[in-house]
Parts: sequence; C-alpha cells; structure tokens
Amino acid sequence: MAEPMRRFGVGYALAPKKRLSFIQVSLVNLARERGVDLIRIDTDKPLVDQGPFDCVLHKLSGEDWKKQLEEYALKNPNALIIDSPEAIERLHNRISMLQVVSELEIESKSESFGIPKQIVIYHSETLFDPKDWGEGLKFPVIAKPLVADGSAKSHKMSLVFNHDGLNKLKPPIVLQEFVNHGGVIFKVYVVGDYVKCVKRKSLPDVTEEKLGSLEGSLSFSQVSNLTTRERNDDKYYKRMNLEDAEMPPQSFIVDIARGLRRATKLHLFNFDVIRDTRIGNRYLVIDINYFPGYAKMPSYETVLTDFFWDVLNKKQTGFGNLQVISCEREVRKLVDNNGCDDGEDGVLPLSPINMEEKENPIQISHIYFSEAESFPKKTCTIINVIKQAYMT
Repeated sequence: MAEPMRRFGVGYALAPKKRLSFIQVSLVNLARERGVDLIRIDTDKPLVDQGPFDCVLHKLSGEDWKKQLEEYALKNPNALIIDSPEAIERLHNRISMLQVVSELEIESKSESFGIPKQIVIYHSETLFDPKDWGEGLKFPVIAKPLVADGSAKSHKMSLVFNHDGLNKLKPPIVLQEFVNHGGVIFKVYVVGDYVKCVKRKSLPDVTEEKLGSLEGSLSFSQVSNLTTRERNDDKYYKRMNLEDAEMPPQSFIVDIARGLRRATKLHLFNFDVIRDTRIGNRYLVIDINYFPGYAKMPSYETVLTDFFWDVLNKKQTGFGNLQVISCEREVRKLVDNNGCDDGEDGVLPLSPINMEEKENPIQISHIYFSEAESFPKKTCTIINVIKQAYMT
C-alpha cells in the first residue's frame, strides 16, 4: 500500500487587502494538490492558541504581533517563520532599505549598479535650503515619506520641480534624485531562489528645457494599481510603448536579487530598478518591498507553491548534509467550516487542522527563517550550516 502524501500546514496572517489579492482560489487549490494546506490565522485570537503550523507566513507589524511570533516559536520550535520581523523592519525605512545595496559585491564586465543620490530631511530649515542637501542633489527630486510600512500614507510620493513644490512637504521625508530612465521601470520579484523581472511604465523623463516650464510638484499614483488582467495582456505593453524597452541582462538581475536576499535575509520581496539613460549600462535600485503583490506576477501560483514545497521539505528531510531528525507524524484532516462563509478571501476558508502528534525526542531550536540566534559556539556552527543550506 502506497504511503499517504505528507501534508504541510502553512498558516497565513495578512491584512484584509493583502489576503484578498494573494489568497486566490487558484493558489489554494494548486498548493493543496501538492500537499500544502493554506490556513488563515485569526488575528483576533492569540497565535499561540492556533495551529500548530509547519510554517507561519505573515505580513503584519507591531510589537504585539512580534511578541506573538516569539511566543509561538517557543511553543513550536520546529515551525518556520517567513520572514523574521527584524529583517522585515529594515525595509520600513527608505534609507536603511537601500543601504543593503552598497553591501553587494557583484562582478559584471559591462553593467554597473547603485542607488540614486538621496537625503533624509528631518527639519523644515534643511528642506527649504537646497544648499544643505548635499553634493549632486538638485531639482527635480522625488519626495517620499521616510516610513515605508505599506500604509496609504507611505505611498504618497511626489515629483518636485522647484523650490515652490517643497511647500506641501512635511518632514521627516526622503528626497531622492530623479534620474531620467526612459519612462520604464523594471520590477524584480524574488521568491526564494526564483527571480522574475518584468517591465512597467514609469514616470516620463524630464529634460532641462521642460523643467524650466514646470511649476511646483506633481503627485503620482502607483502604476501597480492596474489590474492583473490588464498587466498580463499584450495590448497593455503596446499601449504603454514598452515593447521596445530592452530588458536588463537576466544573469545580472539574478546576481543582484540573490545578493539582496543574502543582505536582507529575506525570501519574499521585490525591488524596483531603473536604467540611467545618461549611462546606458548603469542600473539604479530605487525601492525594495517586502511581500509585494505577487498576484501580478505571471504564474504566481506555481512559483509560490514550489517555494512552500521546497522550504517545507527541506525542513522535514534535512538541510544539505545535516539531517534534522523530527519524529512528529501529523495526520492532517480538513474539517468542515461549521457553515461560516468568509467572503473576504473569495475562497472557502479552511478551519484549523486536527493533528495527532507523537513526542519529538530530538528538536532543533526554532529559527526565524534567516535570522541568527544566540547559541554556544558549537551550536552556532550547526545553525550557520542550516542557514547556508536555506540560502543556497
């Protein structure tokens, strides 16, 4: 008799809007076929009272949630937390977000990369005196909130053409050099080892001649607000005149993606890249976002399901040559939903899974996926081997 498929439970804790876009029926069904059950975490109840889950997938913030993750980790030392709150928080600040780019060491014979000139403004006196902005930073500039926590406020950005355009800004704020880039932005999605680069329409170039006739500032909304259907349609690209835009070299983008993954210690993120038209082979990373809108990425269901399957099987069967011995043998049973329909997700919710657990005589201390803990030297060596296996 064939051995029944090993099933894994992935508990997800997402804000309603993120849940609605990410947890599609197509993703739930494909993951289920591969033995991965996506289970909604009730954020109105303590996390420690739910599950247990093989993996906790989350995009929530705040000290309370961080404390809940810590408590859950103590009770469930073999669970994977994707990703560490400390690593995610680094992307909540637009200055520390891009500092990781300077940590990368990537060799390329023909391409170079970096970040635009930028400065964080804390006081109005500095804001209204461009002499204090630093060398090379001049109009036009992009004004961005310092905090990048995914809130509506953090997305309120504007292109400032001259001194008058500064009047609407309130520190703390980041002023970033506006670099002409042919009106095209490259969005690079990273899911573990998977890297996908797509092109999107961006802000148009601003010439010196045009700058003289522009006044104040111009607010701009994200192009990503377009629906997935519009984005995947070939007509979309033709309409936006993107078909002639040359993609960056794939190997170059992959090297940057993997370098950022190591530097940020994250597994689910995307970053925005532009090509400096002044230097055709120079690329600038202008933004990094945790757990982006993956539903806009082609075949996202397959990519995410493969990711879940990969990390959960590494957890179950071992990390490279280091075997993780786990004697838990869960028997997972999907229970009816007691007649409650949750229309927010657009899918029939799954109630918590019943599990029969046997005593686990050997356990490895819980690891936030990618985060180092404080261990004795010998144990720390083992943990580093585990981390390296995940990162390769």
